[in-house]
Amino acid sequence: MAAYMRNVICLVSIERNAFLTRGSSVIEESKRYVRGLRRTAVRVLNGPASDGASPVAGGRSLEPALPAGRRIERALPGDKRLARLVSVARSRTFREHQGKILLEGRRLICDALDAGANPQMVFFSTLDRLRELPLDKLKRATLVKVKFEDIKIWSDLVAPQGVIAIFSRPDPSRLNFAVRGHSVPLSLICDNIRDPGNLGTMLRCAAAAGCHSVLLTKGCVDAWEPKVLRAAMGAHFRLPIYPSLGWGDMEKHLPKPVTVHVADSSCATDASREKEDSQVNASHKSSKAGDYGWVSTRPNQNNMRYEEYDSDSDSDCEDGGLSLPRVDSKLYHESWAQSPTALVIGGETHGLSVEAVQLAEKTAGHRLFIPVAPDVDSLNSAMAASILLFEGRKQLLKLIQTPERKWKSKVEQQFS
Repeated sequence: MAAYMRNVICLVSIERNAFLTRGSSVIEESKRYVRGLRRTAVRVLNGPASDGASPVAGGRSLEPALPAGRRIERALPGDKRLARLVSVARSRTFREHQGKILLEGRRLICDALDAGANPQMVFFSTLDRLRELPLDKLKRATLVKVKFEDIKIWSDLVAPQGVIAIFSRPDPSRLNFAVRGHSVPLSLICDNIRDPGNLGTMLRCAAAAGCHSVLLTKGCVDAWEPKVLRAAMGAHFRLPIYPSLGWGDMEKHLPKPVTVHVADSSCATDASREKEDSQVNASHKSSKAGDYGWVSTRPNQNNMRYEEYDSDSDSDCEDGGLSLPRVDSKLYHESWAQSPTALVIGGETHGLSVEAVQLAEKTAGHRLFIPVAPDVDSLNSAMAASILLFEGRKQLLKLIQTPERKWKSKVEQQFS
């Protein structure tokens, strides 16, 4: 016991006074003890840290600190909230009935928060990933730490970023769009766009062209599908997107007055037009304007009209003939965006709806052609949309910058 006490007294004196004895053996032994004491924790914290970080030796945290009062939950095996991620990501019915959407990645989540979307739950793999988000806008959200391996299972990305969030399905009329002041009086109407990649690309083009809004018919793919979100690159939070609209409600979301134009790829030759006509005559009824066939052999011919065909459908006119709209045609670079404008892009499979052409006739719109090289069927719908949208933007900006235009002030009031 006396020997043990002597050793303790010796160590304390060495640490405080740096006292070294004369014997070489004692000096070597003291240095070893000093190195050992420097590596040993000598400070103990009672209770959790006030900043939400977990304390370690020496009172220092190995992870970044969080704002005071924020709690982090850890996902346990079998957590039902994890299964909900898959349901939100894969099921359109679940997203619509539950009113939830799933966003993945720092940029998309930050865009949603900046626009005023309501976050409900955030899953992250490390605190570093969480701190990349504006934490002051996540006050009401539940923060759940999960393993990165689990996020890789849920994610559709090749290289997941380690952060996924569930938001309430946004109401476009309540979001704050930062680029609204740079928009032009141009709206995009997507008619039966079924491909997620095409729709996402069209939304991205609409945002880049400064469109005022995007309207989606009931036949379009869900705008909040993960593939659409990835292709749109944040366009959902840069301009209003109104989904699942019927043609009866379409005009309610458009300014008055407005001119509606349709993108048409019908550039048939005489032989192909006759073949189209014979196929249409053999059918009982049709669901798209392209099935009826345009009476035209050149894309720039004016005063276009539809033929009237006999049909046994109960929805036909009483006299047995089907009367279709009369719509003039124009090349895409001619003057067509001379007032508040809406552009209809039809899907590659189903084409334009008859209602779209009727709306164009009602508003004195045009069929817009983009000439392509011979033996080329048509352009991709997203590519056609980008060409027409930027051409429309160029024409509208030219008009807005002309002071003598009477409708300039009215347009600025409607779209400000």
